[in-house]
Amino acid sequence: MEGITYVDVGQGPVSLFVHGVGTSSHLWRNVIAELRDERRCVAIDLPAHGGSAVREDLSLPALAEAVEELCEHLGLSEVDLVANDTGGAVAQIFAVRHRARLRTLTLTNCDVHTNTPPEAFKPTVELAARGELAGLAALLLDRPELLTETAFGEGYERIEDPAALVEAYIRPILSKPDGGRAFERLLTGIDAKELVAIEPQLAVLTVPALVVWGTGDVFFDVSWARWLRDTLPGVREIVEIEGGRLFFPDERAGELVPHLRRFWAQP
Repeated sequence: MEGITYVDVGQGPVSLFVHGVGTSSHLWRNVIAELRDERRCVAIDLPAHGGSAVREDLSLPALAEAVEELCEHLGLSEVDLVANDTGGAVAQIFAVRHRARLRTLTLTNCDVHTNTPPEAFKPTVELAARGELAGLAALLLDRPELLTETAFGEGYERIEDPAALVEAYIRPILSKPDGGRAFERLLTGIDAKELVAIEPQLAVLTVPALVVWGTGDVFFDVSWARWLRDTLPGVREIVEIEGGRLFFPDERAGELVPHLRRFWAQP
C-alpha cells in the first residue's frame, strides 16, 4: 500500500471515512472526535490529497481500489463506510466491487449517477482543463481569505478560519511534486460514465444503507438522495440536514453523528 496516508484512532467496530476532491481526511476530524471513544475510526487520504502520494491513475475506479488497498493493509474485513462529495462516487464503486467488506454504507451529499461532475462545479473543472486551476489555487497559500470565493465558499455555510482549511486541504496538494497538475488531471478525468455503468449493480446492492443529505447544497440537490433511495434496495431512510451544504459533515458533525449511531445500532 505504497504512498497512502490515513488516520486510524480508537477501538471497536470500524468506521471508514472517504472524502472528496480537494479535501482530505481532515474533513472527518469532528465526526471522529465524537466517535473515537466507541469505535475504531479510519479516514483515508485519497491519492494526491493530504499526505498521500500522486498516482498515475486517478480515475474513480482507481481511487476505489486505493480504498481497497487500505482495507487489505489494515485487515479491515467488516466496515461501516461513510463518504462525502466525490468520495461518495468512490464509495459506490467500492461497494459494488467489494461488497464483502461492508457492514453498512452511509452516503452524504455526493456525486450520483449522471450528476458527475455537478453543473455548479463545471467552471472549476474547466479551469483545470485549461491548466489554470493550479496557479489560481497557489494564490490561496498567501491569500487564504480568497477561499470563500472558490467552490469551498459554496460548500461551507461559514468559513471561519480559511487559513486553517488552506493548510489542511490546498497546501498538501500543491506541495507534492507536480501535485497541482495531478489535481487538474484528476478533476478533468471524473466522468459520469463510471457511475452510470454501475447502476445495474447498485440496483441489487442489498447492504444496509443510510443517506444523510444537506438541503442547502448547490452541487448535489436533495433529488439525488431520492435517486439513491429509489435505486439502492438497502437504503433504510433519508435524513435531511436542513440548510446543510456539501461539507456539513465537517461544520455540523454534531448533527450527523447521532444518525450514524442510530443506524449502526440497528440489527
